[in-house]
Amino acid sequence: MNRYPWWKYLIIAVAMLVGLLYTLPNFYGEAPAVQVSSAKATVKVDDALVSRVRQVLDAAGLKPDFVQFEGLSVRARLGDTDTQLKARDAIARALNPDAADPSYIIALNLISRSPQWLTALHARPMYLGLDLRGGVHFLMQVDMKAALTKKAESLTGDLRTLLRDKNIRHAGISRNGDSVELRLRDADGLERASTLLNQQLPDLQWVSTGSATEPRLTGTLKLPAARNVQEQALKQNINTLHNRINELGVAEPIIQQQGLDRVVVQLPGVQDVAKAKDIIGRTATLEVRMVDDSLEAQAAMAGTGPVPFGTERFLERGGVPVIVKRQVVLTGENLTDAQPGFDDTQQPAVHLTLDARGARIFRDITRESIGKRMAIVLFEKGKGEVVTAPVIRSEIGGGRVQISGSMTPVEAADTALLLRAGSLAAPMDIIEERLIGPSLGAENIAKGFDSVLYGFLAIAVFMCAYYMLFGMFSTLALGMNLLLLVAVLSMLQATLTLPGIAAIALVLGMAIDANVLINERVREELRNGSSAQTAIHTGYDRAFATILDSNVTTLIAGVALLAFGSGPVRGFAVVHCLGILTSMFSAVFFSRGLVNLWYGRKKKLQGVSIGQVWKPAAQPGSGSTALTPPPKA
Repeated sequence: MNRYPWWKYLIIAVAMLVGLLYTLPNFYGEAPAVQVSSAKATVKVDDALVSRVRQVLDAAGLKPDFVQFEGLSVRARLGDTDTQLKARDAIARALNPDAADPSYIIALNLISRSPQWLTALHARPMYLGLDLRGGVHFLMQVDMKAALTKKAESLTGDLRTLLRDKNIRHAGISRNGDSVELRLRDADGLERASTLLNQQLPDLQWVSTGSATEPRLTGTLKLPAARNVQEQALKQNINTLHNRINELGVAEPIIQQQGLDRVVVQLPGVQDVAKAKDIIGRTATLEVRMVDDSLEAQAAMAGTGPVPFGTERFLERGGVPVIVKRQVVLTGENLTDAQPGFDDTQQPAVHLTLDARGARIFRDITRESIGKRMAIVLFEKGKGEVVTAPVIRSEIGGGRVQISGSMTPVEAADTALLLRAGSLAAPMDIIEERLIGPSLGAENIAKGFDSVLYGFLAIAVFMCAYYMLFGMFSTLALGMNLLLLVAVLSMLQATLTLPGIAAIALVLGMAIDANVLINERVREELRNGSSAQTAIHTGYDRAFATILDSNVTTLIAGVALLAFGSGPVRGFAVVHCLGILTSMFSAVFFSRGLVNLWYGRKKKLQGVSIGQVWKPAAQPGSGSTALTPPPKA
């Protein structure tokens, strides 16, 4: 009756083993490390850099625990903070000979002390949030006025294209702040332009502001359109920050909107504020311009003449100079996707997808510039670099663009990654910065650990004193629940914060509630006169429905917090929901396995150790009953 088949005990054994393996890395703590990542979009970090960093450390007489390539950065783990600082200085001198124009970001970081055999099993510790690990916190303000100005500049180009396509002559187009002004030659042109623009540019409110001799139309963004521009600018900035910071290998950064025009950026584990600002400032701007191949430009490239008026000199990959016109054809806003691939001759290429406006502009410019070169320029920190400058072979329409030429498959993949990274839709300024040191994080961890430990011990003492051996089984099941919860959070690489620790403490109280229900059900069956084996079997079966109902309703509340909450609330909800699921396994399946293992082999079981069981007994000479203790079970 109360026996598990062997395969159920195998499930319990496997669960315990997996729980131990994936919980273990959390007890090793973190070690100081130096992280090397790319400071330029065109500088790649790969396995070759590992050997170079190891050679630099050996030459400096420093012995790292290991140097490994992980994600998009190289990390060297050191024994102490003094060695960490010396390693950072040595690597910086070797990799960045020109401090004013660094090719790599050398940052201090913290990584797990877990042994390599655990890492090989993909057993890694949970990420710790900013409040536990320390790090930097930035509050950034998005310049919404610049976003509106940029949109007006874009609409100016659309306006010029529309008028040219419809053969409407004008006296000039100019932008004044976030409004567009169109000067016309006569009243007939005013009427035709007004009709066209109201149809083709509905986001602008057009008003006639000139006189009869100098007719003018002034267009300003309508309120819904302006609000949409601001929302899109904020979303694009957040996405761009995600792309750039994730490429730098910062563990579990938090980037989220706050209010209408602010963004919160949290970088756990980063203790160097200057380096953190450098990471934030890595956001790039992508521009497509035409290459100037005139004789004056060729002289400027050779260094025998000045740069022609209206052009700029940039360097292509390999240090080859290119003279590029200042006029911007397209920006990163018009690019929706970039993927590496191959062209018709099976040579490596990059396939671009443009939005509707970008497709129209690109079709027109390629039709008019066959045989000329087009440069894709990437700007970072005010410095531009030509990613590629292919020759236009034919008119390109449909919004699908192919960049091919002298590039390898790896270079094609790198170029696609750079183009996908996007650009900021509007400038951002840091209006608040806060540094949380590792000592404060360690204090928070100690307090959180103590709260969970003392809560667990208090529950264990109560259960063992009140339910005897069944209380011991319940305590072991509670420990199993805690083990599985930490293991699942580690496998998911979840970020643990102080609210998450509070959720763990709450889960302990909720998980033991299921064992209390089971124990009381068993007691109830014993009071009703059932045999010990029958009481155990019936008690578990009848308690399961109640436990399931209570956990489902609590899980619904947790899912609601997960769906509608943000930040710390979501962290609390994740631990809360996972804790409910692990408690169902430990409180019912695991605890019954322990009871079956202990009592199931006894065929003639006289009693169970579950504390005092009171039974109603009749008093002699009266029809009433009184509660008297039975013989010791």
